Amino acid sequence: MEVLESDHFYHIYNRGNGKVNIFKSENNYLFFLQLLRNHINPIGEIYAYCLLPNHFHFLIRIKEGIPKPSQAFSNMFNAYSKAFNKEHKRVGSLFQRPFKRIKVTEENYLKSLIIYIHCNPELHGITAKFSRYSFSSYQSILSTGATSLMRNEVIKLFEDVENFEFAHKKKVHDEVNKELILE
Repeated sequence: MEVLESDHFYHIYNRGNGKVNIFKSENNYLFFLQLLRNHINPIGEIYAYCLLPNHFHFLIRIKEGIPKPSQAFSNMFNAYSKAFNKEHKRVGSLFQRPFKRIKVTEENYLKSLIIYIHCNPELHGITAKFSRYSFSSYQSILSTGATSLMRNEVIKLFEDVENFEFAHKKKVHDEVNKELILE
């Protein structure tokens, strides 16, 4: 298991234990995002996220000088699990353990990962247009409203907003064409 280190990017992801849905209502999604801000903003910078019914993805850079950053994630997941289990009258582990993490060391992979995270709902058939999916950071990055996301840094990775949008649309187009070729 990859140990989280300060001043590094990580793809953090997990799914429901037994692939069960971990979000059953809009309030579940919103509560999880609030916990993300409360627990992770003090130790990390959020570059991208996507919450799907039975799993989630984050791209986070751990801030410098943070001892044991994994504890913040553990606290967040435990807080969500307790609230979810209470609300839905269930017991037991909600998430697979331990949560998955991959260190991101190359800029091209970093950009590809942002696109992958945002396109996930469309690639999984959850929505027809990833750009309209409510529980991903894509719309927040394009908006001008207040956000705790690293919006400007993400846009700079793609040079500008137009390239950010183009790269995402190209990914979905390429995936659709790949599926057509395989059929």
